[in-house]
Amino acid sequence: MPKMKSHSGTKKRLKRTGSGKLTRNSTFQNHLMSHKTPKQNRQSRRTEDVSKSDIKRIKHQVPYL
Repeated sequence: MPKMKSHSGTKKRLKRTGSGKLTRNSTFQNHLMSHKTPKQNRQSRRTEDVSKSDIKRIKHQVPYL
């Protein structure tokens, strides 16, 4: 049976931590930043853990991550 193909877009956006969790970048930080507060811009630089409800779908998209 052939290997499953990983979803390239998902593969580029996620990383696995040392404890095995998946992390992603925060949302709303690509453009239109001038009207957002400095605090909002600063806090959006942090990475966030992927929610439990999304893990099953992501494991199907990227089985080897």
